Amino acid sequence: DEGLVRGGRRTLLMGVLNVTPDSFSDGGRFDSAAAATAHALELEAAGADIIDVGAVSTRPGAVAVSPEEELRRAAPVVQALHASPLRAPISVDTSCAAVAAELAALGARVVNDVSGGAMDREMLPTVA
Repeated sequence: DEGLVRGGRRTLLMGVLNVTPDSFSDGGRFDSAAAATAHALELEAAGADIIDVGAVSTRPGAVAVSPEEELRRAAPVVQALHASPLRAPISVDTSCAAVAAELAALGARVVNDVSGGAMDREMLPTVA
């Protein structure tokens, strides 16, 4: 499958798509599925090889959100991206195994866990 990430050819560029209301980089501009999809397509056109959807802020001092809230934010976006003309693989930025599993079922193909599986002991078995 040509859409899968394969190392060795060149450095790949990940386009970051924050769907959090408190994003430090975009101020929550992409919190609807339509706005997020349009931005993902722009990122891909600009050269992004992977689109990374983040629904929880990892900035210092950010308020923690429940897995349910993370899914409420991310699931419609992943579904919309999966149904769109986007060719880049969809990555999800999550440290919660249950969220990763649900979003993978909706079309995400990569899990970007900033904790490396340390925050949820079920993450590694889930993504294996």
